[in-house]
Parts: sequence; C-alpha cells; structure tokens
Amino acid sequence: MDDLPVEVIGNILSQLKAARDVVVASLTCRKWREAWMNHLRALSFDSSDWPMYHTISTTSLEILITQTIFQTRGLQCLSISMEDADEFSAAPVIAWLMYTKETLRQLCYNVRTLPNINILERCGRQKLEVLKLAHTSITGVEPSYQKFPHLTLLSLSSISISALDLSLLLSICPKIESLALINPDIAMSDSQATMELTSHSLKEIHVEAISLDKFLLEADSLQNLHLRDCNLEVFELIGKGELRVFKMDDVSIIHIDISESMENLEVVDVTNFTVMGPKFYHMISKSSKLKTLRLWGVVLDEEVEAMDLETISVCFPQLSHLALSYDLGDGVLNHCLQGSSNLENVIVLELGWTIISNPFSAWVAGLLERCPRLKKLIIFVCVSEAKAGEECGMLGNFTTSMIPLMRRYMEVEVQFEFE
Repeated sequence: MDDLPVEVIGNILSQLKAARDVVVASLTCRKWREAWMNHLRALSFDSSDWPMYHTISTTSLEILITQTIFQTRGLQCLSISMEDADEFSAAPVIAWLMYTKETLRQLCYNVRTLPNINILERCGRQKLEVLKLAHTSITGVEPSYQKFPHLTLLSLSSISISALDLSLLLSICPKIESLALINPDIAMSDSQATMELTSHSLKEIHVEAISLDKFLLEADSLQNLHLRDCNLEVFELIGKGELRVFKMDDVSIIHIDISESMENLEVVDVTNFTVMGPKFYHMISKSSKLKTLRLWGVVLDEEVEAMDLETISVCFPQLSHLALSYDLGDGVLNHCLQGSSNLENVIVLELGWTIISNPFSAWVAGLLERCPRLKKLIIFVCVSEAKAGEECGMLGNFTTSMIPLMRRYMEVEVQFEFE
C-alpha cells in the first residue's frame, strides 16, 4: 500500500463516496490523508448511510459537512441528501456550492433549506454535467443569463416548478440527453393543466406521478420514453422517428398520439394500461422492427379486442420476446389464437395468469404451437389470499394438464413465478 501513488489512493477513496467511509479510510496514514485532501473526486452525505446523522443536531450536521467539504480540493461529484433532517440554513449550503462550483461535474441536492436556495443561480454557467434535485422549488428561470452548457442529465423529484419555468429550464440545457420528472408540483398559468416541453438533444425521458390535461413533448432525438403512474387526458409526442423504447406502467391516457415516432421501435412495454379505442394498437402495429412486446395487465374497453397472434406475427416479424397477460375468457381466447401464422423468432415467452378460469392451459398450448423456436417459457401466477384454497385446486389441475404438454416440448425451459 505504501507504494501506491497518491492519485491512485484518491481514486480508491472516490469509489467509497460515503463521507464517513472516506474520512475513516483517510486516517490510515499521512499519505491517505493527503489523497483525501488533494485527490478526492467524489463525496456523498446521505442520511440513509449512517444512523448517527439522525442523532446530530442540524447545526452540528451543517458544521460537520462544512468541515469535511472544505478540507478537499477539486471535488467533481457531490451528493447531499438529508431527506429526514430538519431544514438547513441557507448560508452553509450556499458556501458548499460556492466552494465546489469551479470543479463540480455532478451534483445531487436533496436538502430542505430556509430560505429556499435558487440552485440555478448558484450552479449555472459552470461545468456541471449531472444535476439531481429533490424537495426544493425552482422559480424565475432566466434564459438570458442562466445557462447549463454542459448538462446532459437532469433529474427533478418532488420539486415545485411552473410549467413555463420547466420549459425554459430545458431551453438553457442545449446538450441535455436524459430527463427525469418524478412527482413534480407543476403550477399552471391558466385553468387547463397543459405542459409543453421542447428539446432537440433529449434522448431519454422518465415521467412519473404526474396528472395533466395535456402533455405535449417535442423531442427530435428521443430514443427512450417511460411514463409511470400518470393520469393524462392527452399525450402527444412530436419526433423524427428515433424512438427505440416505449414503456407505460400504470398509466391512464384518453388520447395518445406518437404515431410518427413508432417506425423504429424495438421495445414496447405496457403494464396496467387501459386501452381506449383501437388507436393504440394501430400505432404500435407500425413498429416492424419490434423485438420485445409486453402487454401486461392490459384492460380492454368494450370496443377494443386484445391483440391477436396473427396480427402480432404479421406486424412484428423480428419479435424475439413476447409477454402477454390478459383476463382470459373463451371469447378472448378464441380471438387471440385466431389465424395460423407462426411467431418464428420468439425465443422467450412470458404469460400472466390470474386464476379465475380454466382456458389458460389451452392458451399456453396454442402459443407453444405458434412459437417453433421457443427456448424459455415463464408463467406468472397470481394467487388471491382470499380464495387461496379454491385457486390452489385450480392451480393443481392446471399443473396436471401441463405435464403432457411439457413432454411434447422438452427443449423449452419452463419457469413458474408466483405473485
């Protein structure tokens, strides 16, 4: 250890990140102390890392963090997450940001302060590449002098911001590639809850726990779109066909329009989504390059039928991973299995079963016949505690019916997952 260059020791300490671990390790010897002071690049203060953070008064905690940061030089990554702590004074937090701003590349900031701090004023026009903010507010974005010329990743969690300021914030990040909006409190300028975002560099967006009348996203380079736990009346994506991954999880949308961005899709992953009208299926049917299709817990309205295997086979000739979970009745089963085309390239098949009726074994048999190259079958079984006795009997009958079926397909690996 004595032969290690001090710069290498600095890299080792930077991998630890957690402030307490770094400080303890730096006490090894004078050389390690020097590495901490002059070559440490990453430092993290997280209330979940060390129980003692919860026993220290806010003032003492502020002093501890200040002393630790001020003994370093050249920090590039700083994470301060004191979610359970009382409100910090603004002055020490500003001092931390001012001390590190010349070298900082990544900032994770989850500290409640009194008064609130305008992070954009403190960190703008610097070399920041990653900015993660939580439990704070952003007001008065000024594109004329607030700039983040190097920012590529922006994460906003449980923050308060107006729809206008959010739009302006994206405009001052010309190189942004990844955006996460998680449970934001978005103030609207009128009675209609409308949010319009535009970015020509954005490649990935994750939106979670948001409720809007209309969400309009214009992103020419977008490749990954993930909506989770959202309630939207209208969602529209304007792009140039770069979208590769489209995910929706527990989302309610009355009107969705992303048809111009579907041609190059490789993954469609939809869970707990209510299909209202045939437009959604019509949109994804354009994705001829699709390799993974997941329709899980999809609820169908009275006018929309489940996507049948014939349509899946014709529309997605490159499909290799198929996951389906429908509430199966005889009518749905017959509709889904109609046609005779095979899923020639499907090698992984996932099927979900809520134990309510018997046609599931027929569903499995029909799918196995249509997947000649299948290598792996995963069956997810949802058992209700309230009807455990009755459903266990049905599960036993299903297992018995599967034995001769599996003997016919010895080359297929079968896996059961119980929920």
